[in-house]
Amino acid sequence: MASLDDLIRLSPWAAELEPGLLDRLRQECIERALPAGGQVCYKGEPAEHWIGVIDGLVKVGTVSLEGKAITFIGVGAGGWFGEGSMLKDEPRRYEAVALRASRIAYMPRATFQWLLETSISFNRHLLLQLNERLGQLIGTLESERLLGPEGRVARCLSQLFNPLLYPRQSPRLKISQAELGLLTGLSRQRVNQALQELERYGLLKVEYGAVTIESLDGLREFEG
Repeated sequence: MASLDDLIRLSPWAAELEPGLLDRLRQECIERALPAGGQVCYKGEPAEHWIGVIDGLVKVGTVSLEGKAITFIGVGAGGWFGEGSMLKDEPRRYEAVALRASRIAYMPRATFQWLLETSISFNRHLLLQLNERLGQLIGTLESERLLGPEGRVARCLSQLFNPLLYPRQSPRLKISQAELGLLTGLSRQRVNQALQELERYGLLKVEYGAVTIESLDGLREFEG
């Protein structure tokens, strides 16, 4: 993603909107640049925006009163999140933090509601996205309970290539081993070992600060 225009244009729900409506979205959405560690949104705050990632990587999770951190999902460029809180009109039950310098789009509640009321394609996309998100969370729970480190890394990477949640055109994903560790709850060293194992299976290629996916289906099915 290079710009807010690109994020909106490549979002599946925008494909059937008229050009005039797209112009309105560009004007009403807010763009913010955040440093690594910057707070995208806070747990408990009113859900006044639907949030999209123009560029960068965001970790969505929560921290218990005892300080234990739990990661729900990672959101890469092209992804939108927070629709559940918007639809239920409740305070956010999670926080979101930029894992690297990121550019974030915020769609105001009024704009989100306007799309709900006027766009069939937007409503259809939200239904599909909520279903995909549920499947993603179930998959994350399954991998944490049943799979070893290699399987957890494989599932995490495959989720970042979900074509509905994160539209992208390249098999190359810019992500560091430290970032993967934060998303999977594994140490950087263990992530490195898992990536080397997945590379030996021919599922990906490890690069400096990135991975190139060779078999997305293989990553989704890997249970080692």
